[in-house]
Amino acid sequence: MTDIKKLSASAPIGVFDSGVGGLTVVNEIISQIPSERIVYFGDTARVPYGGKSKETITMYAEQIVRFLLEQGVKAIVVACNTASAYALDTLEKEIDIPIIGVVKPGAKTAAETTKNGRIGIIGTEGTVGSRIYEQYISRISPASHVVGKACPLFCPLVEEGLLDDPVTDEIARRYLEGMKGSGIDTLILGCTHYPLIRTTIERVMGKDVALVNPAWETAHALKDLLTEEGILNPEAGDADLKKHRFYVSDSAEKFGRFASTVLKYEGISAETVRIEEY
Repeated sequence: MTDIKKLSASAPIGVFDSGVGGLTVVNEIISQIPSERIVYFGDTARVPYGGKSKETITMYAEQIVRFLLEQGVKAIVVACNTASAYALDTLEKEIDIPIIGVVKPGAKTAAETTKNGRIGIIGTEGTVGSRIYEQYISRISPASHVVGKACPLFCPLVEEGLLDDPVTDEIARRYLEGMKGSGIDTLILGCTHYPLIRTTIERVMGKDVALVNPAWETAHALKDLLTEEGILNPEAGDADLKKHRFYVSDSAEKFGRFASTVLKYEGISAETVRIEEY
């Protein structure tokens, strides 16, 4: 068992997602905790996770966590809503370093943001079907009413780089038309890919609906957790992305190009890992 007191504050943080969406969480961590180093894994060979079973997603998550632990990380962020919904409880029991997901921070902020108690959640089929956000929100605000909508095509559109494209606009209108008429005043972007098309979603939903980005909230919660555990890196932070490491299960070159656009840093490269061997 790892003694939390012996964890090095200078060790990196492990972050993983089904693909590129978790880069929105990485971006927030770099912004809010620039002193930290990150080891990122994107499961690009098996994306998307949204339509897969709980058992399969849990197996994938366990393989990735084993890889990240091998990299000497001091904490892990499950930067995938579906994996957070289906696998986080299991992972918490299996490892002895701090681990957090993106669901709880987002649910908390949504419950605190809504004025009329009507909250929308969009995400993958797995996330919406799990009703995990609804469960967390009901604990904080029992009177709140949650409306969910699966938007499975958003992930592949983002993965293909169609962030500002007429096709994405049309799909967003079709997905969100019913959500607009439901009376919500707060909408959770319940997939880490979705902040990358935030402008499109905002345009469809209108300015009266507050958008909650769990990526920002997760980075904030991570900083609190590291401080609590006494493992926040005390060194002065910098914006040099060379100190971070990126790994994928497929298409490393494509991932590097996309990561460069998300993180606004040229020349990001990723290494391919045979994750099924873990």
